Amino acid sequence: QVQLVESGGGLVQAGDSLRLSCVVSGYTFSMYAMGWFRQAPGKEREFVADITWSSGRTNSADSVKDRFTISRDTAKSTVYLQMNNLKPEDTAVYYCQALVGPPNYLMDYWGKGTLVTVSS
Repeated sequence: QVQLVESGGGLVQAGDSLRLSCVVSGYTFSMYAMGWFRQAPGKEREFVADITWSSGRTNSADSVKDRFTISRDTAKSTVYLQMNNLKPEDTAVYYCQALVGPPNYLMDYWGKGTLVTVSS
């Protein structure tokens, strides 16, 4: 059973940095990509960033492009999200997603989330 466990959330002030981590385990098929999404109170879940597992190619939302960096450590089956210059509007529960399987038959898995709160 595929499991994703996020960590690193917390309460910070505007301008601070945090690094989120997500460890994935239990997958038997190839890891295709991993990503981060977030959901603020009263809003829908939105895409933050993702990274292709084999190539390391990244993609991120315009709202975080100059402040957040996604990376991965394939040996540790871990994806990171370095968040710099945090803003109050970054406050949300951050979820890790894994896409497992061949490109034509991907299965997605989610972690339970980690809360990031940015005070002004």
